[in-house]
Amino acid sequence: MLSKKDAQKRIELLKKEIEKYRYAYHVLNQSLIPDEALDSLKKELYDLEQQYPDLITPDSPTQRVGGEPLKEFKKVKHEVPMISLNDAFTEEDMRDWYERIVKLMTPQQVQRLQFYCEHKFDGLAISLIYEDGIFTIGSTRGDGYTGEDVTQNLKTIESIPLKLRLEETKKEYPQFKITKKIEVRGEVLLTKKEFNRINEEQKKLGLPLYANPRNVAAGSVRQLDPKVTASRKLEFFAYDLITDVGAKTHEEKHRFLKALGFKTHNDDNKLVNSLEEVFKVHDELYQIREKLPYEIDGMVVIVNDNSLFEMLGTVGKAPRGAIAYKFPPRETTTVVEDIIVQVGRTGVLTPVAILKPVNVGGVTVSRSTLHNKEEIKRLGLKIGDTVIVTRAGDVIPKIEKVLPNLRTGKEKEFKMPQRCPVCNTPVVEDKGGIIVRCPNKNCPARSQEKLYHFVSKNAFDIKGVGPKIIDKLLDEGLIQDASDLFDLQEGDINVLERFGEKSSRNIIKAINESKKIPLDRFLYGLSINHLGEENATILANWLQKEYFSKKPLTINNLIEVGTQLKKEDLENIHSFGEVIIQSIIDWFKDKKNINFLQKLAKKGIILLPVSPVQSNILKGLTFVFTGELSSMTREQAKAEVKKRGGKVLESVSSKTNYVVVGKNPGSKYEKAKQLGVKIINEEEFKKMI
Repeated sequence: MLSKKDAQKRIELLKKEIEKYRYAYHVLNQSLIPDEALDSLKKELYDLEQQYPDLITPDSPTQRVGGEPLKEFKKVKHEVPMISLNDAFTEEDMRDWYERIVKLMTPQQVQRLQFYCEHKFDGLAISLIYEDGIFTIGSTRGDGYTGEDVTQNLKTIESIPLKLRLEETKKEYPQFKITKKIEVRGEVLLTKKEFNRINEEQKKLGLPLYANPRNVAAGSVRQLDPKVTASRKLEFFAYDLITDVGAKTHEEKHRFLKALGFKTHNDDNKLVNSLEEVFKVHDELYQIREKLPYEIDGMVVIVNDNSLFEMLGTVGKAPRGAIAYKFPPRETTTVVEDIIVQVGRTGVLTPVAILKPVNVGGVTVSRSTLHNKEEIKRLGLKIGDTVIVTRAGDVIPKIEKVLPNLRTGKEKEFKMPQRCPVCNTPVVEDKGGIIVRCPNKNCPARSQEKLYHFVSKNAFDIKGVGPKIIDKLLDEGLIQDASDLFDLQEGDINVLERFGEKSSRNIIKAINESKKIPLDRFLYGLSINHLGEENATILANWLQKEYFSKKPLTINNLIEVGTQLKKEDLENIHSFGEVIIQSIIDWFKDKKNINFLQKLAKKGIILLPVSPVQSNILKGLTFVFTGELSSMTREQAKAEVKKRGGKVLESVSSKTNYVVVGKNPGSKYEKAKQLGVKIINEEEFKKMI
């Protein structure tokens, strides 16, 4: 949380930046940055002002609704201000909103609380005035109090009725009172199909393409010539009835509007009874978002009971009883906290931006590949900069733009290292000076075998992460060593080729689940020379007995113990020879290995004791497993052997006591037959244990 002094500085910078973009958009009809990126800046400003309410000033963008009306149109004063909604981007934001409104209600009011969920169209807000059922004035939002008279243009939109169905509505809803004057509000928008058609025309004429349907809709409504508006097949959806006709709920308003002759999309809207149901509707709508014929950027959630809605009133320029629950933005802003350099399998040095974690495109991302030093130069990027990050569909998260006006002076320039950050070898550049490479073929960063071993079944057992995935993560600069796996977010990997949302989610889940690991598997995963699976278990049991019976079993304590080990200590392990003893001591003397352990400790790796030997009934016996077991996994079977004092080997030899065979056994079965080793099935094995 920022200090008040730092928050004040950030607020002033944000206000200036937002106002610049708002003026360009609303007054000059120019879009300088994506709408979603602007929403992100506004949300940051709103959150800071909520933390320090005394820093809210009348000139803050959060206290305004829109821009000044265009001078080319006649001005129209809104009798009821066209206020806008506050935004929510996460379930936490929605829960905060819920807590704020229920505090203002009695227990009885909370009991009858319902929410009406409707599409939040990405178009242009419009007010329509009808006198005696005849369309008389249509205006834009403007600054919320005064808009632009665009009546003639709106009359070209066929979905806006020129005459209301008053008589039919009286018969259908006799309980509602039909007043002389009726005001309806809604959204003018353009379908995706029509947007593509218009852009095709632009392309044929050699004219610039439009950025998005909303810009075209807004520009079409503001045309001085109604014929231009008519040439664009605009749509209108009504979402609110301002006139009091006696409707008790927002849902009734939608029914009344449909009876009058308006498109409301109320068939797709949902009335729900709880916040959990709101989340479900939001998720469902997000899933079908791309299939809709028009753009929506979220869902409006409104207190359905009109009397409760009115009672809740407004705060600033937004109603308390409604909120825009936005979809995860495809474009948003965040801060570059650092730029690190990853060394890939071919030795290429790739700069990677470490981002303040941000939700973009529905997932949290924390990294963005910067490709090379020329990309950093093109962006003008510094460490500490506020940036726009984009991600749409299956596109890898990308820093699209730097916002230099938000700099504080504490930002730092980034320079590519002159030496490899892994092996310290002087780097070389290609002829163009763009690609920087470590020429050392023996550089540890260029050897992925240790990573393959680290994630393997008998080590950290990270399910779903095999050599192909490790190679991809290395190539994209997402990991340098095994410890980097524990920094990955779902959004960092689900955009890579052949990665879907489900597989990415499963991988992150498997990585997190692997953070708790028995000491023997942990030691085995470190790739200490000559320390195989069986010897790792022997070493782990010895360490537990000699050291970790007196102090907690943690990585930091393991470092302390390991760096102080001497030959005479390890000689007490009878099965260990001179070669393996020296290998263990040398490994703990290497600073790089200690640094690696320290990184794992910081990532939250928790060491667990080795499963204790429950009996010695299998002591002195060796087992090899092959094929699929039906009642347990192979790993579980191996654990059962170890608990009973037996040993498990990966290969069959004449000294093997038993080969346990399951379904579809491999070559180990044939070798056992050749060597005359005792072969047993799963049932026989279960009887033994």
